[in-house]
Amino acid sequence: MSTFVNANRAIPASTYYRPANFVPQQTSRPVADVRDDYERWYTEAVPSNRMALSLRSGILSEIGWALDRLCRLCHNELFLLKGIPGLIDGLFEWPEWYIAEGHKIFVELNSLFSPPPDLVQQRRYALESLFVIRNASLHEPNAWELANHSHTMPLVMNTLCDLQLDRDENSEFVLHIIDIYHVIASKITITSSTPSRSNPLPPLQQLASKSSNRSMIIAALTALTLTLSNPTNASCILPGSPALETAIKYLPLFADKGLNDACISYLYVHISHMSSAKAFLLHPEMPGVLKLLVSLILTEQQGLEEKITLDITGTIHTAPSTTLATRDHDLTKEELDNLLPKPEPQRCYEWMKTMFVSKLDGELTQVDFWNLYKDVFSPYTDQYPLLVASDVIKNVNSVFPSAQAMVLPGPSPKFIVRGVDRRKDAVTNERFKCHWNNSQCIIPPFSSPSDLYDHLLEHLVDIEVSESPCLWSSCTRTSITKPALRSHVLTHISSAQPAEKHPSQSDTITLPTETSPYPTSAPTDRPPPPPRSTIITYERPIVDPPSNALTALLCLRILFRTSFASADAAPRLDADHFGFPGIVEVPDDQDQDFEDGHSGDDEREGERRGRKAFVGVRRLLEGVRIRDEVLMGWITEILSVSVE
Repeated sequence: MSTFVNANRAIPASTYYRPANFVPQQTSRPVADVRDDYERWYTEAVPSNRMALSLRSGILSEIGWALDRLCRLCHNELFLLKGIPGLIDGLFEWPEWYIAEGHKIFVELNSLFSPPPDLVQQRRYALESLFVIRNASLHEPNAWELANHSHTMPLVMNTLCDLQLDRDENSEFVLHIIDIYHVIASKITITSSTPSRSNPLPPLQQLASKSSNRSMIIAALTALTLTLSNPTNASCILPGSPALETAIKYLPLFADKGLNDACISYLYVHISHMSSAKAFLLHPEMPGVLKLLVSLILTEQQGLEEKITLDITGTIHTAPSTTLATRDHDLTKEELDNLLPKPEPQRCYEWMKTMFVSKLDGELTQVDFWNLYKDVFSPYTDQYPLLVASDVIKNVNSVFPSAQAMVLPGPSPKFIVRGVDRRKDAVTNERFKCHWNNSQCIIPPFSSPSDLYDHLLEHLVDIEVSESPCLWSSCTRTSITKPALRSHVLTHISSAQPAEKHPSQSDTITLPTETSPYPTSAPTDRPPPPPRSTIITYERPIVDPPSNALTALLCLRILFRTSFASADAAPRLDADHFGFPGIVEVPDDQDQDFEDGHSGDDEREGERRGRKAFVGVRRLLEGVRIRDEVLMGWITEILSVSVE
């Protein structure tokens, strides 16, 4: 190349670095761009561009110089392949050489001896060329340029078909080729008439299933996902796909985000068509895949939640656990002896003050009032005369000014005294009261259990038969020997010291309602009271789940709809539902080809297995919480249908 510009020639002064405050003279020519890695004389958009000429010169030093510059320039978004005529053709030369003959020579020499430096250098040029193409393809203008270039797809297919993909020395080359294929994968159309050397799916399937290289598996699964996402390639999804087995195999690796995301994305594309989703329900690993998808969502939601504490405790009504028992006051012997000698009506006045208290809402019938007076003093009428009933009733107003006798009208008039009530005495020591003779013992309560036991022994002395029933209150023992009876009565005597309460036990009793009576005769039959403290603690998601969890949710949604396709409870694709996200309708002719090979019995069996699998993951699904209401509605719908 006699016209080739020497790399060591003198650089014009206009390209030297100039200070920022340098002001060029006003000329008609534009000022040179002196940014780093920019030289006008090799970035000009002309056919004689130095980098384009260097790539195709055949001079290894010039090729190395051009590729070194391009490897740095391709990171810039302003770098456009079409801006330099002939650059793409030059970049394809070395990768095509390596595919045609370079890899064979390299393998033959490398198996016995170290390859010669020139061959190693040429292989590096092929890798650097692919590196430039790969990085440039990440920008939309360059991706469009590569997708429409005549060398791109042949290079990809020749690599997948001719290169030994499992060799370590070819790994970097293959990875660059697959990354370039990602740019055009969604535009590839594959039909039954497509030649085998133009169909990238078989080699990619084998690469994904056979390779032990993590990066290679991710790249292959991603390439398959992008290719099969094209609706026209739906017929290429086969139930026994090797890539499907690979995706299921590596799906449990939640910690490896890159590999796990590639597996879930491929699984989603694989089941996004109704025919393949029906076939997947018959897959033996389908129940395990469902559990893994739910487990992935649960794993991803950890750390993305906040704890909410809500106190919903209502009004609590309580009563003391120990109540002071009361009873109507009866005249003691001392009070009676003090009242008897007094003349009437003074005796009646003093008797009322002793037996009654003023109470605005209290009332007694006039008959009861008179009977109480008569029963106390009638045994002593011989010495102390009684007042008549009318005088006793009239005296009430003299003792209690707020009280008065009245008649309540009605079919049968009721004569009452309103404004008074019986005086009450607190019963503080009833626990040591004798209840012998069926609670008819008139002896007052004792102060200690030992005194009560001594008193009971006196009752037992009066028993003359060898066997006798226990006469304590309502005891049901009907036949006890006299020696055994002495021990039995101890069971009816309360302990001198009441049982100690646990520190956590409250001194009050919770009542069901404000008006509930306490104490009651049947405490075990009362309605259960509300809890004293009702605090709800739950976790609420604060952000939406990551993309891999959302893809897993879409997979669950697809399999759920497929499992319940013939059930009335299944969601429908109409205006009232959100449809089937991500599902692409397959043309009737393509779907028919698959259905002809599967009977209706297989579909029903698949639906049955799918429903059973969703019932099996119901417990796991109950723990899923998603911030978005629509997405959470999908989980709720699955739970409701699986329960039915």
